[in-house]
Amino acid sequence: MPLIKLKNVSNYICQNVNLQVFDRELLVLFGPNGAGKTTLLNVIAGLVEYEGKVYFDNVCVDKIPAPERGIGYVFQNLILFPHLDVFSNIAYGLKVRGQSQAQIETRVKELLKMMKIEHLASRYPRHLSGGEKRRVVLARALAPSPEVLLLDEPMNNLDLRTTKYLRTELKQLQRKLKITTVYVTHNLEEAEEMADRIAVINNGRVEQVGTPEEIFFNPANEKISNLIGKPNIFICEKCKDLGNGVMEVTCGGLNIIVPHDGNSIRRIALLPRDVYVSDAEPPGAGVNQFKGIITDINYNNEAVRLTIKVKHNNITAEIPYQIYEGMDLSVGRKVFLKLKLRRIKVCESEDNYRL
Repeated sequence: MPLIKLKNVSNYICQNVNLQVFDRELLVLFGPNGAGKTTLLNVIAGLVEYEGKVYFDNVCVDKIPAPERGIGYVFQNLILFPHLDVFSNIAYGLKVRGQSQAQIETRVKELLKMMKIEHLASRYPRHLSGGEKRRVVLARALAPSPEVLLLDEPMNNLDLRTTKYLRTELKQLQRKLKITTVYVTHNLEEAEEMADRIAVINNGRVEQVGTPEEIFFNPANEKISNLIGKPNIFICEKCKDLGNGVMEVTCGGLNIIVPHDGNSIRRIALLPRDVYVSDAEPPGAGVNQFKGIITDINYNNEAVRLTIKVKHNNITAEIPYQIYEGMDLSVGRKVFLKLKLRRIKVCESEDNYRL
């Protein structure tokens, strides 16, 4: 499977993009809506005009038509032929390429089994759930055995349970097929879970490329920090292994329990949205529950950000505006907060990151 290289790519959105996707890698393009993520997929696929160069394994593909670039593409709008059943939808591209009926039968059955949709072979798209449609679309994209797989918001509009399940399956499938994959999402949790590396895209530019841990703990600039939610990052002074996959770390006078069974922890991080705030003391002691004083309140479109002083730490919490309106909060007010255990991220050392 090829290494993909974009050199000085520009068009109506992209601005001098230089980017590499390594052989067999799953690279996630992460950024807000309108950042240029889908446009970059279309550049790789040869579906839009651009200046600059695109290489597959050091071979320039700029003059190679889209159908001949060896790409499987799962579009965001999940286009399926409504008049064809699942089997025929998957087989469509193989028929266009002139494969024999025997070859088509063998390949489609293989994909139906691989995607765990053998029981859906004779169904029509109107009778499929959102998750089932995604499996069919992915099977159709994989049918011609492409060298590159492009996925544009493949989990969009799915319920959380189905999304979590399909993410795991898709990651395993990509590893099994060893196919170079570029995956678009605006969902940070999805990007972290899926990516070997993340390319942060904003206003048509590549702002930073790195592992999920590098992006989270070492954002290259304030713009990226804002895009990922301005995480709270704590320096750990002491670590104590409690066994059973958890560790206690001391950060600025706070003893915090984190899910970890590796080496000593240097830093931990938590997004503001994963800090629970209450104006009344919750019942019971609770894990990672602390008292603090509000020192600042900032409002934006849909959420309110609170800065809370807890011992030697300034912790940022984010709560939806409608919830904030129902609480009695003001600067100087004492509040209770809880750090969500499973959302805490861990950094073992400067050169060794881990979620």
